[in-house]
Amino acid sequence: MDPLTNIEVRVLGSLIEKDIATPDYYPLSLNALVNACNQKNNRDPVITLDEDSVAHALATLQEKRLAGPASGADSRVTKYEHRLQEVFNFDRRETAILCVLLLRGPQTPGELRGRTERMYRFEALDDVISTLDRLSQRQPSLVAILPRQPGRKESRYMQLFSGDVPPAVDVARASSPASDQVRSSTDPRFAHLENEVLELRREVAEMQQQLAAFRKQFE
Repeated sequence: MDPLTNIEVRVLGSLIEKDIATPDYYPLSLNALVNACNQKNNRDPVITLDEDSVAHALATLQEKRLAGPASGADSRVTKYEHRLQEVFNFDRRETAILCVLLLRGPQTPGELRGRTERMYRFEALDDVISTLDRLSQRQPSLVAILPRQPGRKESRYMQLFSGDVPPAVDVARASSPASDQVRSSTDPRFAHLENEVLELRREVAEMQQQLAAFRKQFE
């Protein structure tokens, strides 16, 4: 499979998310898909795409058999769907993990567990890791583990729909212009702020896990 562009990744991830999270409004019109791609929540980085960019991405995704017009949709407006299941035959766990990786970039298993809850509730962190292992063992591999960052307990995983991991490159931050700016700066204040952000993200992921465990006590 040819590597996907950043826009194709965002379009594919948005289609998958809406299929699972809001099935009553799926498949999506072009306008609805543009809005889904440009959401400010559950997206990293937040971007602004126009209809032409999304339409072009849909055309190239159709060539790659990953998305296209929905067949049999009862509407005068063309609607679009992803075709991930037809190509890969994923289970619900694999689809949820890949969706969040496509929409939010590299993440730790703990972060993935908290962020996939709307699509699939993983009972334990080991379930997330085993799902990631299955995806990494596919031919070709669909996810890869990144080197652990200093001060982080968990390693991060990235999706490989965009291509292989470049050697000696932190792919998790390469997609964000703001992160590039921070990384290239020699000012120690920026490094300190970056470390604080990473630590806050880790704490939020842990709090999400604790909240999920608390809720489970009352189910």
